[in-house]
Amino acid sequence: MTEQTRTEEFHVDGEKVVAKIKELLHEGNIRKVIIKDKDGKIMLEIPVTIGVVGALLAPQLAAVAALAALLTEATVIVEKTE
Repeated sequence: MTEQTRTEEFHVDGEKVVAKIKELLHEGNIRKVIIKDKDGKIMLEIPVTIGVVGALLAPQLAAVAALAALLTEATVIVEKTE
């Protein structure tokens, strides 16, 4: 059985990036999170291992929070498995 993947894209204000990522992680089936600035430049790419949530993602979320403080607008792209 092969895994199907799909991507979803969300445009959010900089201060709401961390909250959006936490919300998406709680939904599950996330393989990768990509954060782009308003010009489309990739600022951060985080591979998310299936089943790894919580304490192991804390350093990445801290990096996202620091990055979000610098962004006025961001695009969050999520790769999900079906």
